[in-house]
Amino acid sequence: MMKRTDILRVLKQTSRTFYIPISRLPAQLQDTVGSAYLCMRAIDEIEDHPSLDNKTKAFLLHRLSWALQAGIAGPGTGIAQVDVLFASYRRLLPEVTLRIGDWLARIPTGIAPRVWDATIAMADRMAYWTEHNWEILSEDDLNSYTFSVAGSVGLLICDIWTWFDGTQIDREAAIRFGRGLQSVNILRNRAEDAERKVSFYPSGWTDREMFAYAHKQLELAKASITTVHAQTFRSMVDIPLALAEATLDALENGQPKLTRSQVLQIVGHV
Repeated sequence: MMKRTDILRVLKQTSRTFYIPISRLPAQLQDTVGSAYLCMRAIDEIEDHPSLDNKTKAFLLHRLSWALQAGIAGPGTGIAQVDVLFASYRRLLPEVTLRIGDWLARIPTGIAPRVWDATIAMADRMAYWTEHNWEILSEDDLNSYTFSVAGSVGLLICDIWTWFDGTQIDREAAIRFGRGLQSVNILRNRAEDAERKVSFYPSGWTDREMFAYAHKQLELAKASITTVHAQTFRSMVDIPLALAEATLDALENGQPKLTRSQVLQIVGHV
């Protein structure tokens, strides 16, 4: 049976932002939140894959969604279909994607259907944006995209904590938390996105408008989240929030990303 250390190993490889807070959670939450994050990252790796064309990406994402919907009918039903789906792409897809069945299997029974549902929905949403070449023309489009890939994950986090200890989180704040983090990623990765001829900036927007959007989302999320007294939840979101705010400051000052020493200093302070 897969061990918790395996989740943390792959998590560390895929996200320096979330590895630290997740690794500090109680054991049951490490399994649940860590596995849920890896499911989302598994899908994200398909959407962002540098070698696959959009048609193939959309096909894989839609078929993954279909297989997981079938999998809810019973243990292993859909995972076998996922293995078949990925068979021809094993040399292209990373470990985190190929092992999505392992991550789903590690999630406790009481919350597993919610995580499966979120994973299914995320696959279909990302397929939609892939099919439309991530066309964002207005702020409404940006709001739709940032909810699709990040704000909705904030809602999943709320549900996990309610399941775990009854904590009730401001769900709108959780959406803004996801949107804020995603908009920071958009700013940080703009040059890379441009190389693949993709822009997440609404028509007519410059860095000025995107920075304002990101700051607004993070500030509104922080205002509500700081009123939450549940220590387990705060330990999960405080570090990503602090890193996102620091990254915005660094980008505005012309620094492409935070240095390792800056990250360690922020984590230590939080």
